[in-house]
Amino acid sequence: MVAPKLMTRHVDHDAVTRLTQGGTHPLLARLWAARGVAQVDDVKRQWSALIPPSNLTQADHAAAVLADAMAQNQRFLIIADYDCDGATACAVGLRALRAMGANVDFLVPNRFETGYGLSPEVVQLALAHPAGKPDILITVDNGIASVDGVAAARQAGMEVVVTDHHLPGDTLPDALAIVNPNHPQCGFPSKNLAGVGVIFYLMLALRAELRRRGHFAADGGPRLDRLADLVALGTVADVVKLDSNNRLLVTQGLKAMRAGLMQPGLRALFAVAGRDPIQAGAFDLGFALGPRINAAGRLADMSLGIRCLITDDESQALELARELDTMNQQRRVIEGGMREEALASVALDQPVIGASVCVYQPDWHQGVVGLVASRLKETYWRPSLAFSRSEPGQLRGSGRSIPDVHLRDVLDLVSKRYPGMILKFGGHAMAAGLTLDESRYEEFVQGFDEAVRTLTGRDSFEPLIETDGSLESGYANVEVAQMLASEVWGAGFPAPVFRDVFRVAHQRLLKDKHLKLSLQRGEQRFDAIWFNHADSLPEFAEVAYRLDVNAWNGMLKAQLIVEHAQPA
Repeated sequence: MVAPKLMTRHVDHDAVTRLTQGGTHPLLARLWAARGVAQVDDVKRQWSALIPPSNLTQADHAAAVLADAMAQNQRFLIIADYDCDGATACAVGLRALRAMGANVDFLVPNRFETGYGLSPEVVQLALAHPAGKPDILITVDNGIASVDGVAAARQAGMEVVVTDHHLPGDTLPDALAIVNPNHPQCGFPSKNLAGVGVIFYLMLALRAELRRRGHFAADGGPRLDRLADLVALGTVADVVKLDSNNRLLVTQGLKAMRAGLMQPGLRALFAVAGRDPIQAGAFDLGFALGPRINAAGRLADMSLGIRCLITDDESQALELARELDTMNQQRRVIEGGMREEALASVALDQPVIGASVCVYQPDWHQGVVGLVASRLKETYWRPSLAFSRSEPGQLRGSGRSIPDVHLRDVLDLVSKRYPGMILKFGGHAMAAGLTLDESRYEEFVQGFDEAVRTLTGRDSFEPLIETDGSLESGYANVEVAQMLASEVWGAGFPAPVFRDVFRVAHQRLLKDKHLKLSLQRGEQRFDAIWFNHADSLPEFAEVAYRLDVNAWNGMLKAQLIVEHAQPA
């Protein structure tokens, strides 16, 4: 494990002044200013502050296309993706379209059979769908790269509306409409919408179009805000940047969950995960609910996860959630074994770690290689790829990267330097997938490492823990911890980590793997815990920590969750 370096975020003190004058708690003002919030308007969380759907290029056009098709009672088929963002996007589209009177069903590609997105093979499945041949395919969380799939659909007599958030390639699909904040001609201020956010925006635009046509009263139609729980789950689970607009969406979703207003499937997922929705936070979505939905796409068929999200039957929702929970436990076992093999493989094959890490075992589970890559990235702090055999002569890999390395750009460079080696690839800065000619794996490992060095000018990388400096002693209490817990933190807007020097008054091991601490600063003493860390600390230590609430026997106490510690 590479030891991290601590640094303190820069704070714009003028922004702090504006925020505190606007009524923001002084600590929150400091934390927000360090994350780029300049004024109170940047943290408005009411629906009225949402960026209007008309700002999203082609959303109004796509809405008109769908409204015309609905008037002719045409059949829609949603083509989903097999991760949590794709599943929640599918559920939002299905629930909203059905509530607006559309004839709609869904199809989700199988990761192991047809791969990602609207491919020609998926078009053939759409033609044979039990609900009948669709007139219009609506992609969610995919489609921007489906040039061949859209062409195949149109040739088969079906039109396509693409909704996606991934970066487009050089050629765009010939669809009726493309709704994507990252479309080259789109000036939408938030480029960070998840796939579920994009389809939610399209549904808002469609309801507005149907109101204009008199199909609904001026303020009529379905309450789309009741889908905020799904939008929040998909947004957090996809680890998109939580800019102001995304934080608004997540805040509204969490607000609904805490009030008990959520789909039966989400309520059931909270139950099987042993989490309390009254205290729902972004952590629950990213680490409890999201992985259980994702388990279906990793090990079996994501239609199971989608059915859990679209059913209105509480007992069926609970039954499906239990199946997802069992799958997630299986996924953990599989991942644990693969992770141990991967670490042993790196130690054997790469005694000297270069600028990257690549591992391959032919019998690894294709659905879990991405999680293995993620663990390797965290262990070695290098862009990491894990591969398994997908079919004779081909490897399928999944990668995770670090902030210093744009993974998709690296793969693009490798594909240009070594034509024919990478059969296909896609993704973004922090995560990507690819299919590789198996006979060229060793050549790829070398080429990938060279490309990382070329694009970064470096052959090693140092992890950083960004902190918010010292926590004022007057704020180190339960009330402030609860205030921080009620805020939305996540990708691009990280949860506060403070940094102080403490005297280690007492320390012991908990369950042989967690370091339980009593830390003293001035007259204050804190309970603290460093999870999955067994080495003891010296008497004085500089500690990077999160402020948390520990509930025990009905008592609430402030507790420090240690992220890193080093001799003071």
